[in-house]
Amino acid sequence: MRFSFEVSLRNKTALVTGASRGLGRSLAIALADCGAFVVVNYRGSEAAAQETLDLIHANGGDGMLKKFDVSVFDDVQGSISEILDERESIEILVNNAGLSRDGLVGRMKPEDWNDVIATNLTGAFNTCRALSKSMIRRRYGRIINICSVAGEIGNGGQVNYSASKAGLIGFTKALARELAPRNILVNCVSPGLISGGMTNQLNEKQTGAIIEHIPLGRLGEVQDVCASVVFLSSDMANYITGQVIRVNGGLYM
Repeated sequence: MRFSFEVSLRNKTALVTGASRGLGRSLAIALADCGAFVVVNYRGSEAAAQETLDLIHANGGDGMLKKFDVSVFDDVQGSISEILDERESIEILVNNAGLSRDGLVGRMKPEDWNDVIATNLTGAFNTCRALSKSMIRRRYGRIINICSVAGEIGNGGQVNYSASKAGLIGFTKALARELAPRNILVNCVSPGLISGGMTNQLNEKQTGAIIEHIPLGRLGEVQDVCASVVFLSSDMANYITGQVIRVNGGLYM
């Protein structure tokens, strides 16, 4: 018996929400580097989204821009329908779009709760709702939801964010059971503390205190998260569904 493993996403179309910057941009580039045609979703800055697409093109990949707000049901349904008209299918969906509005619960404004839940949790429902019929009809799909260690262990001052990510884990497990008979795999990738992003707001002392609780003794890198998403998007993960892949250096096991 011999084994030959190759991660190839050629002839696949991937939709990455919130791909104009940060982790979403890196995920879009990584998927394109493996051969996928990547739809770069954005809500705000077209210039930032175009930078993502330019980087994809610079690496020899291909893709397109698509503006819509994941929290608005009709916007998502119409936009994904337009993508399907042009591309015929979307095999890979990465629900990355996320929002944080931190604050103590006693001072949190209702709109700060509602906006975070609407983007982080309802947004995933909206995109999956829009794509499920197409994936079911083709009997193929890969859905990867980006959650967070905060959704597993909680984080003071982030009740809205933690609740949205915890809800996303439950959503993932239920949807995985629902869609598995149609060969549609649904998984979560749960990053811990990753260099860049929110960690840029921490000073050296704060960063050191956090690292003390990470068994691997360091922050994660963006490529660590991208590698997990690419793997789950590929045929190498054909027997994995309903799982939370923790990319956190052992911070939570």
